[in-house]
Parts: sequence; structure tokens; C-alpha cells
Amino acid sequence: MKTSNAGGAVIDQPKSREAVKPAVDKSTAAKPAAKQSKIYIDGKFYSEADAKVSVFDHGLLYGDGIFEGIRFYNGRVFRLEEHLERLWDSARSICLHIPMSQRAMTEALLETIRQNNLRDGYIRLIVTRGVGNLGLNPEQCKTPSVIIITAQIALYPEAVYKNGLSIVTCATRRTNPSALNPAVKSLNYLNNIMARIEANQANADEGLMLNDEGNVAECTADNVFIIKRGHIFTPPITAGALRGITRAVVFEIAAETGIKVTEADITRHEMFVADEAFLTGTAAEIIPLVKADGRPIGTGKPGPITTRMISRFREITRETGTPIYT
Repeated sequence: MKTSNAGGAVIDQPKSREAVKPAVDKSTAAKPAAKQSKIYIDGKFYSEADAKVSVFDHGLLYGDGIFEGIRFYNGRVFRLEEHLERLWDSARSICLHIPMSQRAMTEALLETIRQNNLRDGYIRLIVTRGVGNLGLNPEQCKTPSVIIITAQIALYPEAVYKNGLSIVTCATRRTNPSALNPAVKSLNYLNNIMARIEANQANADEGLMLNDEGNVAECTADNVFIIKRGHIFTPPITAGALRGITRAVVFEIAAETGIKVTEADITRHEMFVADEAFLTGTAAEIIPLVKADGRPIGTGKPGPITTRMISRFREITRETGTPIYT
């Protein structure tokens, strides 16, 4: 994974099978410094260099907080209301008071984009429990903190959307909903990170996570869909899948085109014998899946239904959303 600062592109490049030597820039001419983005923290804007949180913030100490990843396209924020509703649901679930209304949060988010003069990009919206002591008790944290970061992003290069991803099944199981419900988008992502490490070590592009019953839950950062005989299947929320915003858009597109979508338990075998497969996520959007545990899915290339899904999704993102500049 290659990650730049908050103001630049963020690219999760699929694993190369060959080592690539970096080009050597022999120029002695000074290069202009990259423009730093402005970051919102609790009602004020800071440069990247000055944007800081306390080491006593329980978001840092214990992963005690929530977040949303949100995209904006062509001067419009995509599905903003749905993201904010999910953020507030996550907050209620963990008894975290968000110190502003949804209307005020909307304006803060839009103003952060305006401050950075962007029309396309990614927003990371974070609410932490706030500053407390070194104890675990959240009641020690009196004031939650709101952080909004914007960046230009291309999670994968365009070639991957044309050629597809490979995944490997991870030994790390998805956290049981009775332990930590995946409906809560918490700052504690270690479960997903452990699976992502396995995918990296297997030289795969993504990691497939199973639940305690051995059925597919989701990937480390994306929902999973398979297609068999023209019928789309995806794991139910009860399997440990996040109720993804992009996941919901797939249901809408399928309804438009008359394709049936069924929420059902999916096994690894069913992944292997699918005609097509794809992943969905706010950052990844809709991306083809062409290989699972070394086995080609279908023809080993993105299938026709997946391709239509990607095309229609891009039309929707270009045409709809909350206006940023009015």
C-alpha cells in the first residue's frame, strides 16, 4: 500500500509480481512544496502541520470513536444523508454524543471541502470520545472531538477496474456481531488490519474474511457480491457484513435493470464457482473480482453484469449528491 499525505492521492496498488526500481531524479532544481490541505478540528481549520490531537484522546488510546468515509464527485457529496445517518447510529450504539447537529455537521463538512478548493475527492469524518485519562472509563472523557479530513483519492488505478482484483481467504475471522457489531464503524479496525496483513503476505489484492460459521462476511474494506446464472447474491448483515452505502446502491441499480439480488449465506465454494464477482465500498466504489484463492472466477475477467454495474454507478455519482458550491 502506498499512501501520501492528506492532500495528495491515496493509491492502494495491487501487488506487483516484479520488483520495480524507482526512477532517479538527478535534477538539482528545487521543487515547489506540495500544498497542504486544511483540516477541520472542533470548529477550526488547521494546516496539516498544525492539525493535532491530544495523546490522551481515547480515540488514540483505545480506538474509542467512530468514522465515515465519504466521496464527492463533480462538486457534489455522494449519499451524504445516508452517511450521516449511519454515523449517528454508530454514535448511539456506543453511547457517544456527537457535539453538533446533523445540519451543522453537513455545513462543516461542505466548508472543509470548500477550504481545500476540491470538486472530486474523499472525506474522512471522525468523532472521537475525546480527551480523558489513562483509564478505560469513557465517562472520564467530557468533550467528544470532531475531525474532518479531505483528500483526492484513487484507491486503485483504472487498469484494476478493467482487469479485476485477486483475493485470498484469511485465517482471521470477522469479529462476531455479539462481540463488536460491524454496523458500528468504529476506530478500532485491528480485526480488518490483521486480515489485510494476511492478504499482503499472500501477495493478494484483498483479503476475504469469514464469520464464525465459515461463511463469507466481507473483505477487509469492502462488501462482497457474487453472480450465478444472472442472479446476484451478497451476504446478509447478520453474517457480519457492514451495511455499506455503495452496497445499497447496487441493490438500486439491480432493481433498475431487473436483476434479482438475494441476501444469503455464501461459502468459499460458491465464491469459487461464481460466474462473476465484485466488491463494493465508498473508497473502492464497484470493482471486479476475478480470482479467489488462486482460482479464476468465471472467465477470469470482469463479467458483463459487473461491467454494467460499474458504468451505471459512475453515472449516478456524476449526476447526484449534495451540492458543495452554491
